[in-house]
Amino acid sequence: MPPIDQVVLVGLRPPVEVALAKAVTGIPAASALPGETLFEPKVDGYRLVIFRAEGRSTLWSRHGKDLTRYFPELESAAVEMIPDGCVIDGEAVVWSEGRLNFEALQRRLSASRARLLAIVRAQPASFIGFDVLGVAGHDARNLPLKDRRALLEELATVWVPPLAVSPQTTDLEMAKEWFEDRAAAGYEGLVAKSSIQPYLGGKRIWLKSKKRSELDVVCGAVIGPLGRPTEIVAGLPMAGELRIVGRSSPLKPADSRALSRWLRQPVGTHPWPSTVKGTTLDRFNRDASRVELTLVEPVVVEVAADAAWSGRSFRHALRYLRTRPEIDPTAVEVPPRLHLNGS
Repeated sequence: MPPIDQVVLVGLRPPVEVALAKAVTGIPAASALPGETLFEPKVDGYRLVIFRAEGRSTLWSRHGKDLTRYFPELESAAVEMIPDGCVIDGEAVVWSEGRLNFEALQRRLSASRARLLAIVRAQPASFIGFDVLGVAGHDARNLPLKDRRALLEELATVWVPPLAVSPQTTDLEMAKEWFEDRAAAGYEGLVAKSSIQPYLGGKRIWLKSKKRSELDVVCGAVIGPLGRPTEIVAGLPMAGELRIVGRSSPLKPADSRALSRWLRQPVGTHPWPSTVKGTTLDRFNRDASRVELTLVEPVVVEVAADAAWSGRSFRHALRYLRTRPEIDPTAVEVPPRLHLNGS
């Protein structure tokens, strides 16, 4: 029996380039894309493409990595509920106490085989399918999305957890409700797609709008000099200490000047070291090189943050809005929506 990556599904073999989304500000209009605009909730998970062939299944990341062994429950579910000759695009997610838990997914990729089995039992994954690339051994990528969606829904009539289909709507008001109401459960926002567009791997053919909220964090350090900071290093109080939870995107010149007016050298002992690993500022950055911090007397800043939270840090860069010197840094609290995984 040939390896599954050598089984050709009429031009489809893993790994395959996935379609991508372009970030936009705000919710796209119903007329934003050709044909009808189809809206789907954007979940906080791992992009996975499931290949079914020769009685087996493999699961592939958007970067072409075989992740099958990290999701044994999804591999077996795919064999049971997806016919041979099908290729399904979607997201792997983990739910914890009614909320999407990206950190639980992240732990799988660094776990030993024995530890992985324990994680799978304690925090099983689900798969949310949102597109079909191949059906019955035929390449479906040239079909318009509305037809691919119909094929997906037909395939999913026999699906039960851990397999599910992403909800989809053409109703802009319903999309707005999803955008607002699902952020508390860890959803990142919305994805908008054209009903008549084929699947173009490697192209940014969709639109994504992330839910961002404004919150106060403690600026305990900056990157760059006091008089011309280039990034903020943000902290939040956790377990009795001020913990680094992320960094800002590069500051615009005007924002750098505005912030610098409130920056002072620290008085007394500072809770942070003067150098940290790059992964301390961004836990999902593989570059662990040391980063020099310019420590400052803690000052409160208001930032815009999206919904992606790992349990101990923000997954994406924060956007500086303004300095809040009138707020005592000791009064800043972890927002309720971020209380997860012991944070």
